[in-house]
Amino acid sequence: MTTCILAIDQGTTSTRAIAFELRDEGGLHPVAISQIALQQHFPASGWVEHDAAEIWTATLQTCREVIAKAGGIGRFSAIGITNQRETAVIWDAATGEPLHRAIVWQDRRTADVTDRLKAEGNEAAVQAATGLILDPYFSATKFAWLLDAVPGARARAERREALLGTIETWLIWKLTGGAAHATDATNASRTSLMDLKDRVWRDDLCALFRVPRAALPDIRECAGELGQTEAGLFGRALPITGSAGDQQAALVGHGALKAGDAKITYGTGAFLVANVGPAPVASTSRLLGTLGYAVDGDGAYALEGSIFSAGSAIQWLRDGVGMIADSRGSEALAQGLKDNGGVYLVPGFTGLGAPWWEPDARGAVIGLTRDSTPAHFVRAGLEALAFQTRDLLDALAADGAPRLGVLKVDGGVTANAFAMQFVADICEVTVERPAFQEMTALGAARLAAFGAGLIDDLEPRGDEAPAVWTPRMDAAERERLLGGWRRAVRAAIVAAHD
Repeated sequence: MTTCILAIDQGTTSTRAIAFELRDEGGLHPVAISQIALQQHFPASGWVEHDAAEIWTATLQTCREVIAKAGGIGRFSAIGITNQRETAVIWDAATGEPLHRAIVWQDRRTADVTDRLKAEGNEAAVQAATGLILDPYFSATKFAWLLDAVPGARARAERREALLGTIETWLIWKLTGGAAHATDATNASRTSLMDLKDRVWRDDLCALFRVPRAALPDIRECAGELGQTEAGLFGRALPITGSAGDQQAALVGHGALKAGDAKITYGTGAFLVANVGPAPVASTSRLLGTLGYAVDGDGAYALEGSIFSAGSAIQWLRDGVGMIADSRGSEALAQGLKDNGGVYLVPGFTGLGAPWWEPDARGAVIGLTRDSTPAHFVRAGLEALAFQTRDLLDALAADGAPRLGVLKVDGGVTANAFAMQFVADICEVTVERPAFQEMTALGAARLAAFGAGLIDDLEPRGDEAPAVWTPRMDAAERERLLGGWRRAVRAAIVAAHD
């Protein structure tokens, strides 16, 4: 009987597990899936939290359901994990109970801390060491906030009685019954605490951000054994042999393994990751230097641009203001208009990411007239995906990367053909969407299969033909639309600082 890999994909809005069957040609094919929605908590403006205990319970349930659907634990050889990055968790090392809700990557509560560190002149040194700018997006200031917010936590962390980690670390710790306190180097690269070149925690950065090194996990590669699950969880122990942050896992899932390859995932946020090869590249355009993947003592570095609100803008149109009944209805509404009517939505609900990095910005709608309708809001929300993507590609080009000929895409929003055509038109690039959309889970499974010695390399095999959109907008129309977008962004930024 063919072997299976269990992929855990713990995201911002849901927890899912997928069983991938490893077939003779070396391809990984999904055979079972289970998914549970994740409750979002918004205790204050700009604050976003998750319940880590809820995440653990959902992980157990989805894994057990998938194992049963796929034919039982005897079919499985290894586990791969991929996760929402930067989300910070603190828990009791003795009881395994979370000491506070997890602080989500979108959360902006530590903006005053990063502003102060910038004012003190620390950003250049932090960026040189980590590839990251000073922003509340990253985990270090979240860790420090948790240590201060939970009574006694800082002293307990110094004694390793309270532990810190991002979501994959929390899940590895729980799956192994506390035997492994580990992270992979891609997730560690998103904390502001890891030296990007040497892939180790830096004492000077831990001191700067006030995070005890004793409470941090061990840094491992993305493929190789990170621990064994407790036998009682699934019927027998399984090795955890793959781990990567969701965007890096998607890079592997797409097979974007060579310098010059790039992908963007349109989920709650949107994340462009461009493979730059075996050495870090310093950005001058406010992109992030990060690790693409690390295996067998080797790997690839990347430049990344982060859009904080992508699919979440469509969710807001559906759930927040009730302009659409479901996300699928957005495509028909947008296509029913001859143009955007001059309406632009800047989705700065939790600040603006790259290349603007304006944590205090908030959402704005520009260009409303008496003729504006809910359909204009919806179209503006979809068009914002493309405009923000173009901003990232322009920044990538300014850093010396060649303009892409093909942009690989995945994520829920890519089911919207209007949005994908608009991305192709505004970005002047061919857009390719794979037939199988779960690139993050596929990447985690491929890393796990490699880490378990079941495949010899990370190259994709047996993939189906992608859907393709090519540019068809004339240059004058593109520049007119981009001019309107840039004015709208400037207006949103000015409003944030007025």
